[in-house]
Amino acid sequence: MAEAVFFDLDGTLADTAPDLAGTLNRLKTEQGLPPSPYEILRPRVSQGVRGMLGAGFGLQPEDAAYPPLAARFLSLYSEALCVETRLFAGMAELLDKLDALGITWGVVTNKAERLARPIIVALGLSERCACIVGGDTASRPKPHPDPLLHACSLTGHTPQQSLYVGDDIRDIQAGRAAGMTTVAAAYGYLGSAEPIHAWNADTIIEHPLDILPLLGRA
Repeated sequence: MAEAVFFDLDGTLADTAPDLAGTLNRLKTEQGLPPSPYEILRPRVSQGVRGMLGAGFGLQPEDAAYPPLAARFLSLYSEALCVETRLFAGMAELLDKLDALGITWGVVTNKAERLARPIIVALGLSERCACIVGGDTASRPKPHPDPLLHACSLTGHTPQQSLYVGDDIRDIQAGRAAGMTTVAAAYGYLGSAEPIHAWNADTIIEHPLDILPLLGRA
């Protein structure tokens, strides 16, 4: 029986792609370049700044031009964190049901905590969210299990009592390494080169409300 559900943020709890893609294209405009199509950027959102700069500029972190552009990207994004970002359809109803059942829920993301926390506040969820663990909160980010184990420590639940829901292979790897039941969100961004059925998640869901039968509650 599940006592806690932890969500990845980008592409799982909330559709943050419009704001991240918008930030990337503002940066490209500053650099005198044409915007990138949204359909190209959306699948890369779960890879964060690395994914955005890779899709928009063809850069990798080891490239000399990467660090200054990454810093500027984060500066622009911090000014527009939750303009078009919304919960995925069905997520608000799911969170209401979790609250009604007394099931703890929280967020574990590789996004820096200083960026993730204001988004949760802007979405009106900060008073209900049991924890917000960012990529810089624990000693190592996902796919290491450290952030998920930290979330368990903060909320007082064991991994065996917990579900982790994510839309990237790193989420499933982290959840499995932590000993949690893993749930792959097929409605998310799915930016991994590996198809979702190859991630070895315990369950694949097509809609947030598909989580309800997994809770072991009547």
